[in-house]
Parts: sequence; C-alpha cells; structure tokens
Amino acid sequence: MTVSPPPLRFRVATPDDAPIIQPLVQSAYRGDESRQGWTTEADILVGNRIDVAGVVEKITNPNGVVLLATTASQDDLEKEIPIACCELTRIASSKARDSPPKAYFGMFAVSPRSQGRGIGRQVLAQAESHARDVWGASHLEMTVVCGRDELVAWYERRGFRRTGETRPFPVEEIEAMGGKIIKEGGLWFEVLSKDLGGVAGNRVTKGAAALGREENATPLNQLGVDAAAGLAR
Repeated sequence: MTVSPPPLRFRVATPDDAPIIQPLVQSAYRGDESRQGWTTEADILVGNRIDVAGVVEKITNPNGVVLLATTASQDDLEKEIPIACCELTRIASSKARDSPPKAYFGMFAVSPRSQGRGIGRQVLAQAESHARDVWGASHLEMTVVCGRDELVAWYERRGFRRTGETRPFPVEEIEAMGGKIIKEGGLWFEVLSKDLGGVAGNRVTKGAAALGREENATPLNQLGVDAAAGLAR
C-alpha cells in the first residue's frame, strides 16, 4: 500500500538551524540509525558525514542556500520537526558570461524513519523550483558515491542522467573529522545532471539573483510543493 507523504513546510535555513541539520544528515547516512533507511552509507564509511561547522559554512555561503523541510507535531502544530534538507549552490557557466548558470544539489537527507513516503520527491521538486525559478539555472548537477546503483536509479527516474564524469572522494576531509573508508578499492563520485526545462527568467528577482536567496520566504514555501504533493517514492 502506498503511504501518502506528509505535508511539508519549506524554508531557507539559518545558522541557528545548523545544530538540528547536522544530526539529520548524520542519521540518513552514517551509523546504526541510518540502516533504518535505504540511503545509508554505514557499510562503506564510518564517522561524521559533516560537522556543525560544515553545515554553517554551507548555510552562509553567499552563492548557496540550505533548504530545510519540517513537519508539525500532532501535539503541537507550532513546533517544527526537521524531516529533510538539501543544499543548493550556484555554478557560474565558464563558456559564456551571459549563459544560464547551473546549480549543484547536495547534502540531501531524509530522516531514515520517514523514507519511502514520497518526501524525497517533494524535497527534490522544491530544490529544482528554487534553482530554476529563483536563480534561473538551466541544469541541476549532483554527485553520487560510486557503487550506489539503486540510488542512481532513483535519480534517473527523476530525470537525472549519468554524465560519465567522475570526481575524487574527499578522503582527507573525511579523515579530518575522524571518519574512515571501510570499502575496499576506495571511493569516488559519479556526476549526474538534469535539464531543468528552460529558464523562468521572469520569476527571478534582482535581489535573489544577486544574493542567491529569495527576497520573500512566501514564494519558497509555495514553489514545487503543490506539484509534488501526493507523490510517493
């Protein structure tokens, strides 16, 4: 039986959100808790996926945003419960100064206990809307750890394609946080890309284009949610 996804509230994260985002990301990828979901990396990596300082760095990046998805408690409708997040970073085109920018999609995490309910689709739709409609990005780019064929297949069903490009895995960064690769043969990234279907330039505000953030939180709360509601993984 298909489980309907819960209604989500989306907003741009602030540095104050870093202490709740870090354990959310950690729970989706590392440690025993991550094994409750299907995005776990516990069999190939140990240690922190990111620390609080790293989350703050992403949140305060002038060319990026971290989107936070929350749901309300049944007992307290005013209390936010963080359930998913992702980062977006603008990538300037190197071919022509006036060509549409690309955007990078990363730090995508859904609470393990909430996976398989269509939440990932809602978050991805929100990220695509922000990249296309706020920044005017023409393509969304991301990386996936090698060997994660099931994960790549999920993104391919969402319209992403393998580019054939690979990138080195940040071994030194992982080790600096006390982490370790436990998969034999090492790790690397595969690069995936999705055409966002044109640039909605009339929806890009001057301030948002300059700062990489929307001028008003209301459009962000509306973009993509209605289109994604009701979709299951």
